[in-house]
Amino acid sequence: MLLAAVLSAPILPAVALADGLRLAPYKDALFQYGTVLETRANGDFRVVDYDEMRDINGRDEVPERKAQGKYVSLKTKRVEDHLTYKVGGRSLKYVGAGATRGPARMIVLYLHGQNGTRFQGADDWTFGGNFNRVKNLTVAAGGVYLSPDFSDFETTGTAEIKALMQDYASRSPGAPVFVACGSYGGKLCWSLARDPEAASMISGLILLGSLNDPGFLKTAAMKPGGRRIPIFIGHGSRDPIIDWKTQQAFFDSVRKKSPGYPIQFVLFQNGNHGTPIRMTDWRETLNWMLAAGEK
Repeated sequence: MLLAAVLSAPILPAVALADGLRLAPYKDALFQYGTVLETRANGDFRVVDYDEMRDINGRDEVPERKAQGKYVSLKTKRVEDHLTYKVGGRSLKYVGAGATRGPARMIVLYLHGQNGTRFQGADDWTFGGNFNRVKNLTVAAGGVYLSPDFSDFETTGTAEIKALMQDYASRSPGAPVFVACGSYGGKLCWSLARDPEAASMISGLILLGSLNDPGFLKTAAMKPGGRRIPIFIGHGSRDPIIDWKTQQAFFDSVRKKSPGYPIQFVLFQNGNHGTPIRMTDWRETLNWMLAAGEK
């Protein structure tokens, strides 16, 4: 895949052609949130019940390794491939499912954390089948799902993911682009959000057990009249790596600086570091972002 020709191509706003697009139900009863224990901020901050014995041991055939078959459908394998993209003379691999040759109605990327690879976001069976669900939701909507490798979490990795986004956006003008980041992958999410060209393509950021970035408060998205990028934060209350309270403080800062900003927080009570990757309701989150982009 050659990217040089598309890097200079104009990228159209990523909202217009998304009007009316919604993800259809798919195994909703299996993946929807459990009991909501508490709500704040007009429902945009929710505390959701999570129980390891129920939500891991009761859901997986082999705990943390293989979900029960009812959670997974391998139909997307017919439109899934292992592909290569080239940036700055480097060749990198990624897994793509759906409209990899375009045009796509929507584009969803998942960026792994430290010690991860492209295979994490493409694994149908781990994390309770939740990656399989987002693949099926995206493909059924006529979109494309991408799980790429990248060189690092710094400027090089940011440039690589930006180029991959530009390539797919150029083939699908107006298609919304959603970037989900697990754990330390959030550093890339925020780097992209601070890059004006990359930010112009992004229709939503999904942070799963991930970081925040106070620098985002100074971006165009936070200024009056700026194009607001919807943000979803999923976090576990027992995350030993990133304290959920730092994420709540960021949530509160965004809402204080820009009242009504489209940001949601789901806190999984007793959840661990990987819980949001397993438990986040992709359909609810992406449909909320699509609706927010129409306002």
